[in-house]
Amino acid sequence: MIRFENVTKRYPDGTTAVHELSLEVARGELVTLVGPSGCGKTTTMKMVNRLIEPTSGRILLDGEDISAVDPVELRRRIGYVIQQVGLFPHKTVLDNTATVPYLLGWSKTERRKRAAELLDLVGLDPSRYGDRYPDQLSGGQRQRVGVARALAADPPVLLMDEPFGAVDPVVREHLQNEFLKLQSTLHKTVLFVTHDIEEAVRLGDRIAVYGDGRIEQFDPPTKVLGAPATPYVADFVGADRGLKRLSVTAIERGDLEEPPVVHLDDPLDKARARMRSEGARWAVVLDDADELHGWLGADALGTDAGTAADTGAEPDTTAAAKAAGESAPPTVADHARRMEAWLPLGSPLKQAFSSMLQHDAGWIAVLDDADRFVGVLTPGRLHEALRRSIDADERDVRREEVELETVSDA
Repeated sequence: MIRFENVTKRYPDGTTAVHELSLEVARGELVTLVGPSGCGKTTTMKMVNRLIEPTSGRILLDGEDISAVDPVELRRRIGYVIQQVGLFPHKTVLDNTATVPYLLGWSKTERRKRAAELLDLVGLDPSRYGDRYPDQLSGGQRQRVGVARALAADPPVLLMDEPFGAVDPVVREHLQNEFLKLQSTLHKTVLFVTHDIEEAVRLGDRIAVYGDGRIEQFDPPTKVLGAPATPYVADFVGADRGLKRLSVTAIERGDLEEPPVVHLDDPLDKARARMRSEGARWAVVLDDADELHGWLGADALGTDAGTAADTGAEPDTTAAAKAAGESAPPTVADHARRMEAWLPLGSPLKQAFSSMLQHDAGWIAVLDDADRFVGVLTPGRLHEALRRSIDADERDVRREEVELETVSDA
């Protein structure tokens, strides 16, 4: 979709901002350009919409040399979002969003309808925010309007120059999450400039790490973090790159343990027998719809469990109690504890680690897309998942093909 062919930008004073850059961005791909100030990443991006003209080389957009395209027409085909947003202070939010459709000659009805659709898409109710002015919005809201405006004419390419850099960390993370959701729906081709390696890792399908006007490495986030191509890249991503990698390594089924599973209406004796047979100190508890309820610890079984459970059998104590005219024996529901630490399959390991810390949990439950319980992730399995991910990238194989050495294997 976007291709740089030996592109150089040299200024009259002899400064070379970009040197012999060759780079290709696939259709629908989000590529982050990351590096320190003055490394050439913003210059690279601005050459795509001809705000800066290259000294030599070619830039192709969907196979067309952009040097042959009128710059104004070119910019109307490319969405552009900057850090300070650049909204017109005298125009309402709705009119700001409709700027490009207005320039393209859309009717008032068409452009206002499109603006309302986009505001709704970025989480701003047009009936509530459409008639407001930029100074009546928070920084995060203004940034959302900037994204909506860039998408108004449905451009295939989106250029984003540190779009979330001017908001506080909490709002920034929220905007990143929302943008990822938006991108998963729209599949735009995106060049995203940032100086923050964590933002680059979190958002990018691939990362271009810039040195001094050159790309030092252009790879998926896992490879940049797991196998830095040069000492410069290793230094830039930091000594804690293993921790950063947690945010781009997903939980897979092979990472999970399968503890005993019991149900809320199971007799306590039956649950105890199952846990003993598997040598477990706890079990996962599901409700009658097989959805996660919580967990049951062995400490809850000591006084209520019958002697039959000590043998490992699973007696039907409920039926026996009914036959004797007695009240039903205790069930799992009487002792189960609610489980707050759970995540969907495919969530980042970083989120799992954070959840363990937040809930002071020794494990977290993992659910599939239908909210069915599939297993648990423990700290040990989390560590193994990270090691497998790194080894898989280094050897160019799938994670499940990696066999790890352990202390007991040595």
